[in-house]
Amino acid sequence: QVQLVESGGGLVQPGGSLRLSCAASGSIFSINAMGWYRQAPGKERELVATITSGGSTNYADSVKGRFTISRDNAKNTVYLQMNSLEPEDTAVYYCHLQVPLYVYWGQGTMVTVSS
Repeated sequence: QVQLVESGGGLVQPGGSLRLSCAASGSIFSINAMGWYRQAPGKERELVATITSGGSTNYADSVKGRFTISRDNAKNTVYLQMNSLEPEDTAVYYCHLQVPLYVYWGQGTMVTVSS
């Protein structure tokens, strides 16, 4: 059993910041990558950012320069620092864990950017 526990979502004003965390626990022997996806109302789930076990990162164009993904390998935890938030960033954010031959998803945490 593998569990992903997300935290850090909430309501923030435009231009504000939030930090999301996702801790993975359970029978994890090897991690290829961890990251974040998001799904806004009426839209498909989309990639936000990922980070490999070696530290390589990938970002959606819409968040480059504003969001930063990082990872604590010892704690199997991934973070997403979100700055300069915009109303268009409003969505449910899902943690993503990729291991050999399988992908796990968190339950999602809501981020609302509104004045």
